[in-house]
Amino acid sequence: MEQTVKSIERAKQHSGELLAFDHADLGYGRRTILSGLNLILMRRDFLGIVGPNGSGKTTILKAMLGLLRPLRGQVRIAPGVRFGYVPQRQFIDEAYPVTALDVALMGRYPMLGALARPSPQDRRFVLDCLDHAGIAELAKRPYRELSGGQKQRILIARALAGQPDALVLDEPTNDMDIGSERAIMELLKRLHESDGITIVMVSHLLNVVVNYAETLALIDGGLRMMGKTNDVLTPENLSAVYEAPIEVAVFGGRKVVLTGGRDA
Repeated sequence: MEQTVKSIERAKQHSGELLAFDHADLGYGRRTILSGLNLILMRRDFLGIVGPNGSGKTTILKAMLGLLRPLRGQVRIAPGVRFGYVPQRQFIDEAYPVTALDVALMGRYPMLGALARPSPQDRRFVLDCLDHAGIAELAKRPYRELSGGQKQRILIARALAGQPDALVLDEPTNDMDIGSERAIMELLKRLHESDGITIVMVSHLLNVVVNYAETLALIDGGLRMMGKTNDVLTPENLSAVYEAPIEVAVFGGRKVVLTGGRDA
């Protein structure tokens, strides 16, 4: 009986709603970017948010993180949920000579008191996060001297240091070479599948997102469509959102999005 109860409790922890937008209008001042947004993020989902430039993708992330309040409607977050934010790399100030460990430790600060300093236990935990991201050997290296892929792993480790339920990533593979791009996506896949972390990522790189995200949200001034990636990923849906002829093909088991229609 006790084992059954524990199993039920574990099932509750790994299912259910993490966050929901309920008829939410999002924007800045009097300018509305997204209208009537209804979107539900479930535990253990891997959600890809895609859409044209300026469609409001990053605005959704800001609202998820509580950095932007809705102009109308609601954003509901389940009690006790922690989000780990992974920003675009170019937004990290590299003027200061901090190490990779220093950057990753920043993810621990919200869990400490206002004047508290990281303890030896905090440092060990963050070193474990760096190891989990595959970069423990870089802990003492200056952050600004590292490659784009290495910096991205450090920012992921920084987010993991806060022990999040969900990782929220803004363009995590932007300006990366093919090898680094794939390595980062495989890391996110492992964190999702092995650690049960919910993943939310915004990206303009459709060919990257659609091969990893389990759920796809098409955004263009609002939620145009959301569902299982294979259901949403059709030429008709993508062509309507991007206002261009688009085809979807499969090569070597990977989905490929092509512009230019059937003659491409």
